[in-house]
Amino acid sequence: MTPLLITMVAGIAFLIIGLLLGYSVRKRVGEKEIGSAEQKAQNIILDAESSAENLKKEKVLEAKEEVHQIKENLENEIRDRRNEVTRAERRILQKEENIEKKLESIERREEGLSKRERSMDEKHKEIDQYIEKQIAELEKISGYSKDEAKHLLLEEIEKDVRKDASAIITRVEEETKDEADKKAREIITLAIQRCAADQVAETTVSVVALPNDDMKGRIIGREGRNIRAIETLTGVDLIIDDTPEAVILSGFDPVRREIAKRALEKLISDGRIHPARIEEMVQKATKEVNNIIKEEGEQACFETGVHNLHPEMVKLLGRLKYRTSYGQNVLKHSVEVALLAGMMASELGLDPRLAKRAGLLHDIGKSIDHEVEGTHVEIGVNICKKYKESWKVINGVEAHHGDVEATTLEAVLVGAADALSAARPGSRRETLEAYIKRLQSLENIANTTKGVDKSYAIQAGREIRVAVKPNQVKDDEIPMLAREIAKKIEAELEYPGNIKVNVVRETRAIDYAK
Repeated sequence: MTPLLITMVAGIAFLIIGLLLGYSVRKRVGEKEIGSAEQKAQNIILDAESSAENLKKEKVLEAKEEVHQIKENLENEIRDRRNEVTRAERRILQKEENIEKKLESIERREEGLSKRERSMDEKHKEIDQYIEKQIAELEKISGYSKDEAKHLLLEEIEKDVRKDASAIITRVEEETKDEADKKAREIITLAIQRCAADQVAETTVSVVALPNDDMKGRIIGREGRNIRAIETLTGVDLIIDDTPEAVILSGFDPVRREIAKRALEKLISDGRIHPARIEEMVQKATKEVNNIIKEEGEQACFETGVHNLHPEMVKLLGRLKYRTSYGQNVLKHSVEVALLAGMMASELGLDPRLAKRAGLLHDIGKSIDHEVEGTHVEIGVNICKKYKESWKVINGVEAHHGDVEATTLEAVLVGAADALSAARPGSRRETLEAYIKRLQSLENIANTTKGVDKSYAIQAGREIRVAVKPNQVKDDEIPMLAREIAKKIEAELEYPGNIKVNVVRETRAIDYAK
């Protein structure tokens, strides 16, 4: 065995011995420490148990004190509640006593009222009996029954009321008329001053002047072929009579009459009169008249400031140049109505463009009333509807003669302007028979009214003076009679403008000194 190996064995042996010694020493030391730790733990446990017991005792004491305090608070609260309830019971009892007292007082009052009511009933009965006796005595004295006396009293009251009402109506009418007349005069005067239009235009029959009477034979032609050609192409009748150096053209259509007049004037100027030449001249005259119609329609629109009309409506307006009504040129009348309506609309703060448009178109139906059935108002409304005019313009056309109710103020102004233009002195001509008939109708309406003695239509039918019977109509009844006559005139007659009803009552007393 080598010394190195011996040394290594010896070293290992010492190491093992050292480990064994250390283990035994550590084991002894550990047992001592464990024993000391257990002792400490037991001490700690004992201390904890002692502290817990003390804490438990403290908490129990605190809990007992808290329970005692709560109990005491509850007892105090219950005692307060009981006191409050007691007070409330006392108040309720007191209120009940008061209510019982009030009920007793009310019962006593009811008994008193019942006694008074019975007493009042008895007194009412006595009063009724007394009134009945008085009424019976009054009826016996007056000789009238109760109903008769009541009727007489109502009649007297009605008379007084009528008298007062008549006076009030008279006063209000006078004030209203004064104010309305003043304003209307201002507006109409201003409109008339600003509008200058011709009055009476040409008649419905056209006359063509001839250079000599020999021209009549040439117009008639061989076996009448020329005159037949003219009448066939133009639709107008030629009247060739003993009138020197003149030929009369007659026809319902004013445009055809104008075409025939122009064509005949061209033939007379040219000197060559035969069917072929007649046809050529009629065609030229037709073109000229159509151009004139268009130009006149455009000129009317320009004068009135009415724009954006359909071209066909412009032509229809131009045709009115050759249409007359009671001698008044319808185109000039339409322009005048448009200007008057526009001016009045401006003065009243309305729409002047609408008033002018409706005024210009109000008689457009007269341009074709010889060709289409219906009144010129109906035809004009249909034309406006056909060319998409607004309902306001249509209403102005439809209502200008009162056929329908005017729904706009501009339509009312168109009707007023139409009446104003037609009623101006010299604007229209009327036959003597129609004039006399209108005046007689006006007088007959007044004469058939109760209490009227005589009546006189004056100022071309614009005023009627009525003389009443003074023994039948009193002064305070005159305003009611005038109103009654005016209403009858409005219902039965058609007339331009206004008719003044002037009622006159005169009482004369005659005596003789002997």
